[in-house]
Amino acid sequence: MVLRYAVAGFIRGVTWGYCHGLLDWNRTWYTANPDLTQCFQNTVLVWVPCIYLWLLVPFYCLHLYCHDSGRIRMSCLCMAKMVLGFLLASFGFVEFFYILLERSQDIGHHMVFLLSPIIRSMTVILALCIIQLERIRGCRSSIFLFLFWVLSVVCSLVPLRAKIQLAVDEVRHAPNIDTTPLHLILCFYNVHFLFAGIHSQNPCPVKDASFLSKILFWWFTGLVVKGYRTPLEAEDLWTLREEDTSHKIISDLQQEWGAECAKLQKQEKSLESAPVLGSRLPDQAQLLRKLQKEQSSGFFLLRTLARKFGPYFLTGTLCIIFHDAFMFAIPQVLSLLLGFIRDPEAPQWKGYFYATLMFLLSCLQSLFNHQYMYTCFTVGMRVKTAVMGLVYRKSLVINSAARRTCTVGEIVNLVSADTQKLMDFVVYFNAVWLAPIEIGLCLFFLWQHLGPSALAGIATVILIFPLNGFIAKKRSKLQVKMKFMDGRVRLMNEILNGIKILKFYAWEKAFLEQVLGYREKELKALKKSQVLYSISIASFNSSSFLIAFAMFGVYVMLDERNVLDAQKVFVSMALINILKTPLSQLPFAISTTMQALVSLRRLGKYLCSEELKVDSVSKALSNVVIENGTFSWSKEGPPCLKRISVRVPRGSLVAVVGHVGSGKSSLLSAMLGETEKRSGQVTIKGSVAYVPQQAWIQNATVQDNILFGREKLKTWYQRVLEACALLPDLDILPAGDATEIGEKGLNLSGGQKQRVSLARAVYRKADLYLLDDPLSAVDAHVGQHIFDKVIGPKGVLKDRTRILVTHGMSFLPQADLILVLIDGEITESGSYQELLSHHGAFADFIHTFASTEKKESAIQRGTGTSTKITCHNFCNNPQTACTKQVFLFFLFFVGDTTNTNLQNMEPVSENDQDQVPEDLGKLTEADKAHTGRVKLDMYKKYFKTIGLAIIIPIVFLYAFQQGASLAYSYWLSMWADDPVVNGTQTDRDLKLAVFGALGFVQGIAIFGTTVAISICGIIASRQLHMDLLVNVLRSPMAFFESTPSGNLLNRFVKEIDAIDCMVPEGLKMMLSYVFKLVEVCIIVLIATPIAAAIILPLAFLYAFVQSFYVATSCQLRRLEAVSRSPIYTHFNETVQGASVIRAFGEQSRFIMQANERVDFNQTSYFPRFVATRWLAVNLEFVGNGVVLAAAVLSVIGKSTVSPGIVGLAVSHSLQVTGILSWIVRSWTDVENNIVSVERVNEYADTPKEASWNTEGSALPLAWPQSGTIEFQDYGLQYRKGLELALKGITLQIQKREKIGIVGRTGAGKSSLALGIFRILEAAKGRIFIDGVNIAEIGLHDLRSRITIIPQDPVLFSGSLRMNLDPFDTYTDEEIWSSLELAHLKDFVSNLPDKLNHECSEGGENLSLGQRQLVCLARALLRKTKILVLDEATAAVDLETDTLIQSTIRTQFEDCTVLTIAHRLNTIMDYTRVIVMDRGYISEMDSPANLITQRGQFYRMCREAGLV
Repeated sequence: MVLRYAVAGFIRGVTWGYCHGLLDWNRTWYTANPDLTQCFQNTVLVWVPCIYLWLLVPFYCLHLYCHDSGRIRMSCLCMAKMVLGFLLASFGFVEFFYILLERSQDIGHHMVFLLSPIIRSMTVILALCIIQLERIRGCRSSIFLFLFWVLSVVCSLVPLRAKIQLAVDEVRHAPNIDTTPLHLILCFYNVHFLFAGIHSQNPCPVKDASFLSKILFWWFTGLVVKGYRTPLEAEDLWTLREEDTSHKIISDLQQEWGAECAKLQKQEKSLESAPVLGSRLPDQAQLLRKLQKEQSSGFFLLRTLARKFGPYFLTGTLCIIFHDAFMFAIPQVLSLLLGFIRDPEAPQWKGYFYATLMFLLSCLQSLFNHQYMYTCFTVGMRVKTAVMGLVYRKSLVINSAARRTCTVGEIVNLVSADTQKLMDFVVYFNAVWLAPIEIGLCLFFLWQHLGPSALAGIATVILIFPLNGFIAKKRSKLQVKMKFMDGRVRLMNEILNGIKILKFYAWEKAFLEQVLGYREKELKALKKSQVLYSISIASFNSSSFLIAFAMFGVYVMLDERNVLDAQKVFVSMALINILKTPLSQLPFAISTTMQALVSLRRLGKYLCSEELKVDSVSKALSNVVIENGTFSWSKEGPPCLKRISVRVPRGSLVAVVGHVGSGKSSLLSAMLGETEKRSGQVTIKGSVAYVPQQAWIQNATVQDNILFGREKLKTWYQRVLEACALLPDLDILPAGDATEIGEKGLNLSGGQKQRVSLARAVYRKADLYLLDDPLSAVDAHVGQHIFDKVIGPKGVLKDRTRILVTHGMSFLPQADLILVLIDGEITESGSYQELLSHHGAFADFIHTFASTEKKESAIQRGTGTSTKITCHNFCNNPQTACTKQVFLFFLFFVGDTTNTNLQNMEPVSENDQDQVPEDLGKLTEADKAHTGRVKLDMYKKYFKTIGLAIIIPIVFLYAFQQGASLAYSYWLSMWADDPVVNGTQTDRDLKLAVFGALGFVQGIAIFGTTVAISICGIIASRQLHMDLLVNVLRSPMAFFESTPSGNLLNRFVKEIDAIDCMVPEGLKMMLSYVFKLVEVCIIVLIATPIAAAIILPLAFLYAFVQSFYVATSCQLRRLEAVSRSPIYTHFNETVQGASVIRAFGEQSRFIMQANERVDFNQTSYFPRFVATRWLAVNLEFVGNGVVLAAAVLSVIGKSTVSPGIVGLAVSHSLQVTGILSWIVRSWTDVENNIVSVERVNEYADTPKEASWNTEGSALPLAWPQSGTIEFQDYGLQYRKGLELALKGITLQIQKREKIGIVGRTGAGKSSLALGIFRILEAAKGRIFIDGVNIAEIGLHDLRSRITIIPQDPVLFSGSLRMNLDPFDTYTDEEIWSSLELAHLKDFVSNLPDKLNHECSEGGENLSLGQRQLVCLARALLRKTKILVLDEATAAVDLETDTLIQSTIRTQFEDCTVLTIAHRLNTIMDYTRVIVMDRGYISEMDSPANLITQRGQFYRMCREAGLV
C-alpha cells in the first residue's frame, strides 16, 4: 500500500513538475481528429507496463520459487527471444543518449523524456531475467509476461499512430526510435514460445500451451483436425494430466473424507446418548435420527468436496464475475451508440469507436464465459472421479448388513446418475447466488432509463418467482423417478444375472412386464415433471416480453410526455435480454441444486454406512484362536454364532460339519472378520486364502483367475492345475488356460468354477486356508483326487492350516479336528475317534450310517438299491431310533458330484469362423465405438418412433412462435421511430395493446412447443426402451455369455437416461435458438441489407468450423460411452466378490484396476468437453463479427437509417454470441446424445432366438400328454466351426420312464438338457416330444410345458409368490400345496408376510437349501409331464437332498424324469441309465444290467463306493 502511494506521488511529481498538460479533452475527445498529449504518451503509456512488471515481480518470483518443475534446456526460440529483448533494451539506451546529447538544453523542462527510455530499457532487462528464471524453474508458459508484452504493445500503438500521422503530414520532428514492432514480435514469441522439454507419451498439450492458446483453446485444434481427417481412436487421445488422475485426486481426498466420517460418527453417538423426546415415540425418534444422519452425511460429503476442489472452482467464479462486468458494460456502450446515431453533429470516429468497443467487450465476455465453463467442467470431472473412487473403495469395506440394503443396481446408479447430478451442480451452482445479483443490477440500470416504471418490471419478476418456486418444489417431489429407475435397474441386473433361469422357465414375458411396469411409473413421473417444466420455460422465455410490457406500459401511462425513443426502448431491451439469462438459469440452477442435494444424501448415506471392523480379527504369532466368540451379521440382528471357542494347531486339518443354516459358513466369515463381533476374540496367523461356497469367478482368462495378480511360477502353476484336476478341463477349452471365462463363470459348469476357485487359493501359498465346501460340486473320483492331492494329509497343503466345511463323511477320519455345529454353537469337537468315543449324536449317526453302508455293500450288484433310499427309509422307519439330532447329521454324507461339461463355448457369429487360433479363447466382446458421424438412419429411427404427423405441426408451431417474436420486436422499433408531436406520441393505447397481444401469443406458442417436444421425447423413449428390452430378452444364451453385463446395464441406465432427458432437451434448445438466429438475421438485413455480404461468409465459416467439430465430438462421445461400460462391469464384479478380494488382501490391486478404468474413461471425457469450448469460443467470435458489422454499417448509414431500426438491429445482434453458443451446445447435445439411440439400437441386429410363440399353432393345451421323448440322429455344437458336443444321438424315452444321465467332464450330459429346452439349436437331427418336432413350435410353447430344476437355485427380488408364479396363474391353495410337498410350508407359514415375504436380490435372505426347495416348489406347481434335474442337489446337504428325491419319486411318478446325476446312488432305482462319453451314448441300460456288464458305469459306481 505504501509502495503504491509512493509510486503515485512520484508520477504526479514527475508529470506535473516536468511535463505540462497531461490530458487535454479538447484535443482528445471534443474533436474530429483525436489525439493524446505528448506528455501523456511519454509518461503514462510508457510507465503503465513498467509499473505492472516491477510491482508484481516479487510475488511472481515467490511463486516460481515455490513451484519448481525442473530445469528446461534452452531452445532456439528462447535464444531468439533473448536477442530481440536485448535489442529492444539497447534502443532505450540509444534514445537516452540521443536526448542527452542533442536536446540537453530542454532536459530541465522535459525530464520525463529522458527518464522514460531508461525505465523502459531496465524493465525489458527485468523481463529477460524473468524469462531465464522461468526456464530454470521449469515454467513453460508465462501468463505474467504475456500480459506485460500485451500492455507494452497496446501502450505503444498510440505513439506509433502519432508518428505515422506526423510522417504523413511531413511535419519535421525530432528523431525518436519507435520500438512498437519489436514489442509486437516479442508478444508474438510469447504466444508461441515453448522451451524444449521432456515429452511423455502423448501428453495433454494444455500443459505446454501459451496463455493465448489456453484462453482461445487453440491447443485443442490438433485433435479436432485429426478427428476431421480420420475417426478418432482411443490411442489418439492424450494421457490425463497428473492432477486429473484418480490416484492423485483420491489419495488427497480419502484422508479428508475419513476425518469427516469420524466427526459424523461422533455426532451420531452423541445423538444416541441423548434422551428420546418421548418414550411413546421411539420409532419416530429413530426415523428422525436416520433422516438427520442422511442429511448430515450429504453435507459432510459436500464440505469435503468443497475443500478439495473449491480453490480451483473459485478461479472460475472470478471469471464469471468479469464476464458479468463486460456484459453490463455493453448496453451502456449501445446507449452511447444510439445517442451518436441521433446526434447529426457527432464526429464519425466516435461511431467507429463505440462499434469497436462493443466488439471488444463482446469478445472479452465470450473469453471469460468459456474459461468459467472450462473450469466448471474440469472440476465436475474431478468430482466424478472422486465420488467413483470413494464409492468403489467403500464397496470393498462395507459390512454385510449395510450391503443388504443396497443392491448392485443401486450402486451402479450412484456412480452413473448421481455423479452426473453432481457434475451438473458444479456447472450451475454459481447461478444460485449470481443470478439474483444480475437481476438486481439489470433492474438498477432499467431504473436509470425508465425511472419508477422499472418497479413494474420488479413486480413482474416477483410474480414470476413464486410461480417457478412452486413448480420447482413440485418437480422435486417428482424425484420419485429416481426410485422407479433404481427399481428398474435393480430388476434388470437380476434379469441379466438369472437370464438362464428365465429362459428355462419361459419367464421372459413376466419379467418384461415387471420392467415395463417400473418404466411406465418412471415415465409417468417424468411426464408430469416435463409439463411443469414447460410452464416454467414458457414463463421465463416470455419474461422479457412481460417485463418490457409492464415497464413500457406503466412508463407511457404515467405521463403523456413520457415517450419511448430508440435509446430508451433498445437499451432497456438489451438489459431485459441480459435479465432473461439469470431468470432462465435460476430455476434450473435451483432444480439442479435440489437434485444434487438428493444425490449427495444418497451418496453420503452409502459412504457413511457401516464398515467391517478392522479389529474384528487380530494378527498374532499364535495360530487360529477364537475365544468365547459371539457373532452376528448385523448389530441389531440375532447372533449367528454363540459361545464359540476354538484353537486350531498350526498345519492341522479341521473339518466343520453341521446341517443347513447351522453356521458353518458363518464360522469361516467370523475368521475373515466379515461378521459383527459381539464379544470374544479372534486371532489368526499369517496370510489367508479363501474358497467361498459359491465360487466367485472373474471375467478373465482361466490363468488370470488362478494367478489372481501374482507372478506366474510355471512349475508351481502346473502342479496346482494337476492337483485341482483342471488339466482335463484345459484340454477341452479352445485356448487352454488362455480361454476367457464369461461373467460369473457363465461358460463353466459348477464343478469347474469351484476347482478354478480352489486353484486360486492353492496357488497363493497362504498360511491359512478357509475352504467352504469346495468338494460339493465335483464328482466322486474328482473329489477324492482333490482331497488326496490338495487338502488331505498328503496333499500340497499338508503343511498349511486348513479349515474345511464339508458334507462328505469319507474325509472325516483324516481330519485332525472335527467341529460339530448345531444352531450356531459348537456342540462337539475332537478327532474322528474322539467323537466316536463320546457316544454323542455324531457317533450315533456315524455308526448307523456305517452299518447301513456295510449292508448296502453286501447287496448283490444287480439290486441297484440306492444308498439314498436306504437313508431315507432309515429315517422314516418307526422302529429306528432316529432322533432329531441324528437326523440332522444326514448332511454329512453328500456323495460327490459328476461335473458337467463346459456348458457353453464362446458363441461368435459365422463371420468369425476363420479366426486365428490364438483368438479362440476370447469370449466376451469389449464395447466397441462406431466411427464417423452419426448416421442419418439414427435420426430417422428416432423421429419415426415419434411420427411425422406430430413433428410437422411442432416445426410450424416454432415458426409461428418466432414470427410472433419478430413481429413484436419490429412493432417496438416502429413505436420508437414514431415522431413526437407536442411532447407526446399518438395512438399510445393501440400500440401497447398490439405489443401485448403479440407477446401473449408467443408465450402460448412457447408452452405448446415445449410440452409437445417433451411428450414426443417420452413417446420415443418408451418405444426405444421397449425395443432394447425385447431385443435383449430375445437374445440367445450365447449373447449373454459374450456380452458383459456392464455393457447391457450401461444401455439400460446411462443411454436410456440420455434418451429420456438429454435428447428432447437438446431438440427444444436447438429448434428455439435456430429460429431465434433466423429472426436476428432477418432484422439485421432489414436494417442494413448490405450486411448480407458479411453474414453469408460468416455463415459459411460457421458451418465449416462446426463440421470440423461435430466429427470429433461425436467420436469422443462414443469413446467415452464405450469406456464407461468396463467401469460398471468392474464395480459389479467387485461388489459380488468383495469377501474373496478382502480375504486375499487384493484390495489395492482392484482399486488400481478401478482407477485405470475411470482414468481411461476420463481421457475421452476431458477432450469431449474441451471440444465444445473450442467451438464455442471460435464461433462466438463469428457472432461478435455480426455485432461489429451491424454497428459499423449503422454508423456508415447514419444518415439513411432510423435510430429505431439501428437499435433493433444492434440489440438483436448482441444476442448472436449467446444464440450461437446455445446452438453449438444444443446441436452438440443432440448429436452426442443421439449416439445413445445408436447404442441402444445396436442389439437390434444381433442374432435372436426363435419366436417365443407360434401363431396358429395346433399344439394341444395339454401337450405333452404322455411325455415320450425321441432323439433322431441329433447333433449339437456350441458354435459353428467347433466339434459337435453331441454326435448322432438316437434315443427313445417312453412315458413315465426315469432316466439317469451320467458321464465324466465334457461328456455331453448338460448338452442334452440344453438341446431339449432349445437353449442351443440342433446342428443336425431332430427331437420329438409326444410326436411333435420341438424345432417347429415356439420356444415358450416348449419351455413352459416342460420343467427343469437347475443346479444353481436362482431367486429374484420380489415376493415369494412372484418367485413361484410370476404370471399369477395359480391360486393360493395350489401354491400352498406345492410348498407343503416341497417341505417349505412350515417355514413360509412362520414368516410374517407369508407368501408376500420379500426375497432380497438373488434370494440372499434364504439359505441355499431353502432356495433349492423353492425351485422344487416351482416344478411341483407346473407339474409338467417331463422333468429335467440338472445336478439339482449338487450343493445341498443330505437332509435336503433326501427331501427333494423323495418328493420327486412320489409327485412325479407318472412323469418322464431325466436326471443329470451328481450322486450315482440317486439313480440306482431308475428305469435306465445313459452313460455319455465325448458326445456319444457309450452305454444305456438298467443300472443293474450296466453293473453286470462291468463297463464305464460299473467303474464309476466302484469309485463312488457303491459296488
